[in-house]
Formats: sequence, C-alpha cells, structure tokens
Amino acid sequence: MLALLLLVIFAALVFEFINGFHDTANSIATVVATKVLTPGKAVMLAAAMNLVGAFFGTAVAKTISSGLIDTHVAQVTSQVILCALLGGISWNLITWWLGLPSSSSHTLIGGLCGAVLASSHGNWHALMWSHAGDGGWTTNKGILWKVLLPMVSSPIAGFVLGVLILALLYAIIAALHRAGGPFARFARPRWVNAFFGKAQLVSAAYMGFAHGSNDAQKTMGIIALALFGAQAAGTLDALPQWLSFLHPSSSDNSHIDSWIIATCALIMAAGTATGGWRIIKTLGHKMVKLQPIDGFAAETASATILLTAAHFGMPVSTTHSISTAIMGVGFGKNPRALKLTVIERIVWAWILTIPAAGGMSWLMFRIAEGLGWA
Repeated sequence: MLALLLLVIFAALVFEFINGFHDTANSIATVVATKVLTPGKAVMLAAAMNLVGAFFGTAVAKTISSGLIDTHVAQVTSQVILCALLGGISWNLITWWLGLPSSSSHTLIGGLCGAVLASSHGNWHALMWSHAGDGGWTTNKGILWKVLLPMVSSPIAGFVLGVLILALLYAIIAALHRAGGPFARFARPRWVNAFFGKAQLVSAAYMGFAHGSNDAQKTMGIIALALFGAQAAGTLDALPQWLSFLHPSSSDNSHIDSWIIATCALIMAAGTATGGWRIIKTLGHKMVKLQPIDGFAAETASATILLTAAHFGMPVSTTHSISTAIMGVGFGKNPRALKLTVIERIVWAWILTIPAAGGMSWLMFRIAEGLGWA
C-alpha cells in the first residue's frame, strides 16, 4: 500500500508538470503574439512567476483537499486518487495534442468526482455539493459554490473586464489626443505600441504570478487528500525514517504541509519551462490579432480574476479567464474581428472537460476494480 501511495504522489506531480506546460500558453500567449517577447524568454518569465505565485496562499489547495468530497460518505483511497489523476492526465494530453485550451483545473476536478462516484457506486452524496453550517447554507465549501458558480462567472468576468480595461485605455489615449500640445504625441500609435510593449512585460509577469497562485495549489490539495486518506487507512503507521515527512503535520485535513507547497511549485515551474506551443498558437494567433495594448488589457483582466478567485479558495480555470479576456479585448476593438469558429471549438472543450475527465476516471476505477486492484 505504501508503494501505491508513492505512485499516487508521483502521478500527482506528473499532472502538475503537464499542467505547467499545458497552461504555459495561458500565461504567455498574448506576450508572444504581440512580439513583445520571444517564446523562449516568455516561457522563462512565466516559469519564474509561476514559482513565486505558487507560494502565495493555500486557499485553493484547502478547497481541493477538504471542500469537494464528503469523506464521511466516500472513502478516498490511493486507488481513487490515482484513477482521478490518470483520467485528468489523459484528457489534458488529448486536448494538448488537439491544440485546445481546455481547463486543467476542471480536468482535475472532473477526474476526482468521476473516480469518487465510481468507488461509491454512484452515490452522489459522496460529492459535497454545498455546505450546511450552523447558520444554514454557507459558501465556504462545496462544488456548487467553489466550482460550478465560478465556472460560469469567471469567463463572463474575464470578457467584461477585458472590454472595460481596453475601453479605459482607449479613453485615456483619446483624452491625450484631444489635449493637444506635448500630450498629443503620447497618443500616436508608435508611442502607444512602444509604451505598452514595455508595460506588457509587467502584465505578463502578473499573469504568470496569478497562474501559479491558483493552478499550482490544486495538486497540493490532491497530495494532501491522498496523505490524509492513507493515514486514516493506517498506511503511514510503519513508514521508514526517510519517509517520515509524509506524515501530515496536522490533524486538520485542510492543512497543507510546506514540503508539498515547495515540491508542487518547483514541478509546475519546470513544466512551464517546457512550453506548450500548440495551445499558444490557438490563443495568441487564431482568435484575434493582438497589439501590445490588447495583450496588456487581456493579461491584466485575467490575472485580476485569478488572484481574486485564489483569495476565496475557488479553483477557477486560467484557460477560461485568459481566453474570454482575449475575446473581450477582440470584441472591444471590433466585434467582427473575432473568429467564431475557433471560439466555438474552445467553448466545446470547456463544456466537455469535466464530464470527459470524470468519465475517463470512472472507467479507469471500474477497470481497476474488475482486476481486483481497487
């Protein structure tokens, strides 16, 4: 059983690595598309900021480890988590190969839900849909508040904020032009492109930081969930001395140990450094043609949403927020500039991600159960 637990941790880190290169595009697609940075330099910037951002809080990790699955109803074993991870990895690789910017967040959540439902024989009460506190329904836990509501609201917020930020920037440029005199030169296209070419370095770093602060925490939560499940099953009772760090340092199953945070941060940064060029091409070039001012607006809008969600422990999709922010910027420039056929493919990938990853994980657990491994 100890070997199985170590395999689960390894699979979780593989998922984190894949999440890094799968979602690299989310952090750097715009800065590459606007030619502010070369792909190599953009990837290094994203990797560095992902690493920093991963140490910024653990609210999302706590949601994954203790806010989605009712452990009083379902036993979250190493087999369950392994099947959840394998289902998530499979869907991530399929969408990466097809160049579709699907959500690693929803892939992981879908995989976890599918495997738990399979292990509990279809008992939907194993999933924590909401949370009833002493004062009635609260919003601190549950799939409804932490997954489904943000899944709908964050893309809308990304689109609207992208439009608003771009409109504000255009209004400032127009005001400088009307002011005339020495101010008018700051409204010229050449100066605007030069300024936002520099400003986009800041917004790209902001985006990388926000990506790390939200996405890296999801695998932290999975590893913490696996360790608490193993401790409850007695798997950790006879650990060798060199593995003693696997013992959770707290009886609170929402606590995330420091070694988990550091390991996930480093693995995600390493994955980011490998790049994800197929998805970069879709996000940065196929949806709408971007200028530096557009990239700045899209990255600022998306990063703001990600950090806000991370503060409230919501594992939202980096993919959704940046994609819809780019759409919002494109709409703000010219509604006809958006390429609807590409957007349609992306939206279908969003809709299918949770059920597809959940179905893969459900099937994997059933196969493992049939072979006597679960």
